[in-house]
Amino acid sequence: MTAPSSKGLFLATKPKPALGAPLIVDLPRQDAPREVRDPLDFDPTPPDATEAFLSVERDFILAHGRRVWETAVGAGHIAGVLAAHGFEVIGSDVVDRGFPGVILRSFFDFETAPAPIQITNPPYSEINAKHGHGRWLRHALGLRPGYLAMLLNADWAAARINGLDALFAEFPPTLEYLCCWKIDFRGGGSPPQRNSWFLWDINRPPMGPNTWPRRRLYRDAPDPRQETLL
Repeated sequence: MTAPSSKGLFLATKPKPALGAPLIVDLPRQDAPREVRDPLDFDPTPPDATEAFLSVERDFILAHGRRVWETAVGAGHIAGVLAAHGFEVIGSDVVDRGFPGVILRSFFDFETAPAPIQITNPPYSEINAKHGHGRWLRHALGLRPGYLAMLLNADWAAARINGLDALFAEFPPTLEYLCCWKIDFRGGGSPPQRNSWFLWDINRPPMGPNTWPRRRLYRDAPDPRQETLL
């Protein structure tokens, strides 16, 4: 004798969705406002990013003097920290965002550098390989700085298109500092990327073509845990 099927019982007891209720409750809102990016890639740099960097590099920077050129000064977020550490900051940008004495001029229009030191967070559209073709770095190096430091996406150097392999072969960074926290540039919390400070210092010869050391950088500086990644 065949045992009675439980299929009918399952169908009878299975809960049915209420009329008009969505079957998938976690769909994203289609009317949610999208983040609006600044057309010039203006991302204010929180002070802790510059403070942590200076905690390990200040003495090396001072070997080139106190006159620093912030080449994408914006509202002076990096410049203000530099000034607090005793540096004389010259700021230039294509837009006046309130930095006192800003030189309103495109970085690419400079044929000579007003200072031997360049420290900045450049616009990503001008430094990346895909769109900017790395031209910000090419122009910066072409001005022959004694010391150059840029805050960039930690994955920036992985790109190989638009001649970056040849550029790194000829001009490898002196050092990279990997920030061991996610820098919240826009105040939205949970930023998606990691960042690194890349620097070129003529007083410290590079290790070799396409080769440079990476060190970990901590927000609570100074920190004895600064160390080379092997």
